[in-house]
Amino acid sequence: MASEYQVKGKNSSAPFTLRVHRGDGMALLAMNWRHGQPPPEFVGFAIEFQEPGSTTWKAVRNRLTFPGVDLKADPAAARSTRSPIQKFRWVHFPFHADAPGQFTYRVTPMFFDGQFPLRKGSAQTAKIELARDTYPGQMNVTFTRGFVSSQAFVDEFAEDGDTTTLLPAKAADGLKFQPTNPKAPQALAWMGFEARSAIIELLEAAVAAPQATVSVVAYDLSEPEVVDRLVQLGSRLRIIIDNSADHGDTGSGESQAATKLRKSAGAANVKRQHMGQLQHNKTIIVDGPGVQQVVCGSTNFSWRGFYVQNNNAVVLTGADAIAPFQAAFEQYWRSSQAAAFGASAAAEWVSLGLADVDAQVAFSPHSAANSVLAGIATDVDSTESSLFYSLAFLSQTGGPIRTSITKAHARNDIFVFGMADKKVGGIELATPDGNLAPVSPAALTGKVPEPFKSEPSCGGGIHLHHKFVVIDFDQPTARVYLGSYNFSGPADNANGENLLLIRDRKVAVSYMVEAVRIFDHYQFRLKQKDAKSAKQSLQLALPPAAGAEAWWQRDWDEPHRVRDRLLFA
Repeated sequence: MASEYQVKGKNSSAPFTLRVHRGDGMALLAMNWRHGQPPPEFVGFAIEFQEPGSTTWKAVRNRLTFPGVDLKADPAAARSTRSPIQKFRWVHFPFHADAPGQFTYRVTPMFFDGQFPLRKGSAQTAKIELARDTYPGQMNVTFTRGFVSSQAFVDEFAEDGDTTTLLPAKAADGLKFQPTNPKAPQALAWMGFEARSAIIELLEAAVAAPQATVSVVAYDLSEPEVVDRLVQLGSRLRIIIDNSADHGDTGSGESQAATKLRKSAGAANVKRQHMGQLQHNKTIIVDGPGVQQVVCGSTNFSWRGFYVQNNNAVVLTGADAIAPFQAAFEQYWRSSQAAAFGASAAAEWVSLGLADVDAQVAFSPHSAANSVLAGIATDVDSTESSLFYSLAFLSQTGGPIRTSITKAHARNDIFVFGMADKKVGGIELATPDGNLAPVSPAALTGKVPEPFKSEPSCGGGIHLHHKFVVIDFDQPTARVYLGSYNFSGPADNANGENLLLIRDRKVAVSYMVEAVRIFDHYQFRLKQKDAKSAKQSLQLALPPAAGAEAWWQRDWDEPHRVRDRLLFA
């Protein structure tokens, strides 16, 4: 039902409309003025929420305030009831997003009539469930937080910008590193978010089920919480660990993990391989009485994968869902030859057999006969409404996907949001107005205008590690491509990879919300780094003087902002 992933405010007397989109661990609230344009005295939206079972309203906080307001002297001024949100959409992270039951959102238009306090307009309310499992008992979409995407991380855990007490400086140090930050347990749980907890919970379920067998394919493997649980499985574990490039070095985290696991699982149960180029899968398959689940996606089993990068992990449940992953694992186990795998049934699209979700999976490397890359490009070309993507290394990838996405940005009949991380750091944003905007590593961290705080970089590796494409999230034909697959030639015909195609609006909306929240973060930093006023404090806008432009005027004047406002609300 639509109410599961999108709900609307029903107050016809309110001067604006409200639509709430369900994300996994988050919600996107989108507003639009009902008739014409807002009046000049409109100064934004107050956003409040009630957690399930509670009657207490909590106000979303705003770091921006009106001129003359000092948050240090008056912290309560941060409430959006006093410092409204001057945007027409907002992604909210409830602290208890996994609480069962409905969250209630109340959004109120706020007006300045020449003096404070602000005047409230007629509000919209909407209720939506944000309980953790996307489809309970079948599929759960999860994300890492990507700590560089939040000022909250700096506030709570690293105000001085020092992350050395939380994270190792090198991947090779991962298995030996012990965090010394007194808030480390809370910080790691916060950074890893749902993806980290879902992976750890699956491993703990496997350890607790003595008859369960576990099959793992790991590209990065240097996170001690994962490796320690794999060790506890003993001979019930079989694992394939990548040995390409520096992964094959004696001192690498992957080689250290392999040594540990040969002792616990037996040497015969540990293999090192890299297929044609990489063994790039990140999968854990658990098969036993009471637990038949697999985790896949872009999240590597490493410190950066869990705690630094924007990543996703999907947990699938049931005998039918894990069967294709088991078949692919057995084929990888038999041979590291790309040609042999490409000729196998594992390289073909296979249904996951979920009752309520149309989902398929295919594994790489493919042969020329069953290659999927060109077909995905053709599907991107068929976009009718909107295209969202977050693709690591796209800026370095040629071929049909890059060509199709470039063509999509040139179209004026669809809405496109895109992000691509670069190998040497930095982000490339593709904005809805068709512009490609490179964001350097220096622009992602460092000094930004007050009242925002500088954010730590945590090394020169990549931050945005997602590999997903969302097509037409607002249409009945909504679909998402996701996995470890980098949408490149090597991912298609050389590497060990997994790729899912999910035709489902609830899942598509979830990935759309994730794309919006990280895009907005990086776009904000890009604008502030480029702005001449970067050394000035950012403040909320009061009603403009006669003839001046209101804060919301560009949302009615600029075509891509108009499309943005209409698409989500």
